[in-house]
Parts: sequence; C-alpha cells; structure tokens
Amino acid sequence: MAEPTTTEQATLGGGCFWCLDAVLRDLAGVRSVVSGYAGGQLANPGYAQVCTGRTGHAEVVQVSFEPAALSYADLLRLFFTLHDPTTKDRQGHDVGTQYRSIILFHTPEQQATARAVMAEIEQAGLWDAPLVTQLVALEAFYPAEPEHQDYYARNPYAGYCRAVIAPKVVKFRKEFAQLLRRPPAA
Repeated sequence: MAEPTTTEQATLGGGCFWCLDAVLRDLAGVRSVVSGYAGGQLANPGYAQVCTGRTGHAEVVQVSFEPAALSYADLLRLFFTLHDPTTKDRQGHDVGTQYRSIILFHTPEQQATARAVMAEIEQAGLWDAPLVTQLVALEAFYPAEPEHQDYYARNPYAGYCRAVIAPKVVKFRKEFAQLLRRPPAA
C-alpha cells in the first residue's frame, strides 16, 4: 500500500501571474498552480479591479507541491530566478502594485525559510540591486477568473504569450531541465 503524499502550498507573486503559472506547473513535485489575487483589502476582487492598482492585491499563483520532491526553499530559489525581485511594483512593461514581488507565507516555518532564502540570494549577489520582495502572511487568496487559469497553455499564440511568456518558458526549461516533470517511460 502506497504512503499518502503530503502537499504544501506556496503563494507567490512576481509580476504577471500568467508567467509564473507557465513555468511552475512543469516542475516535478508540483501538483497544481492556481492564478489569483492576494495581499490586498478587497474581498473577492476581479481582474479588472486588481488592474486598477487600488485593491492592494498582487497577481499571484498558489502552488500545491510535494515537499518530498520539491522543497519550499528550492521553490523560492527558483522563484527568484523567474522575475526581477529588485524592481518595485514592476516586471518589464507591467507596471503597478499588482505586479510587485511578494511571498505570502502560510506558516511561521515558511516565513523563516523565506527570510533565509532571501538572505542567501542577497549574499550570493545574484542581482545588482537589493531585493524589494515583500514577505507577508497570507490572509486570503482569491482564485482568478477561469480565463486566467493555465493561460499560456490555452493561448500560446496570443501576442503577450509569444513575446513575453514563451521566451521565459524556453529559458527556464533549458536552465532547469533536471527539475522538470519527466514523462513516464514507454
């Protein structure tokens, strides 16, 4: 009889949620990725409301993963390679508080791990400027509308997908091939 697999959740924001979703769902150990909103004041916000920048919410992904296959620390290390955590309220051409770099921790253990990983990233000098990533407790997560879920896979030929997301996906798959989900052997 197989042992039950435990899962953990991580909630991360690093610019447009479509970009994070597109790469994180390919990782071994990731069970699911849900695009959504967190970190703001408005209950049950919609995309149009969040895009105004007045709700306080960030575009985030909530990742359900197996810590035995992918540790929270390693997930955060990858997160810091997927976006520029040194630009306040901006990722590329996406500008506004909804695109901020943010880690919303679920437990005190996640908070401690995130602090340690952030210190590690700073000490390693991976970025030319200090991290501006916010580290806050998750109070509420609101899933985004259905059209935002798995957006890249469903819209690979959309302009934003071709110009912004596709190059990130290709780069990620090349640099981290050893961490990707493997298809079953034939």
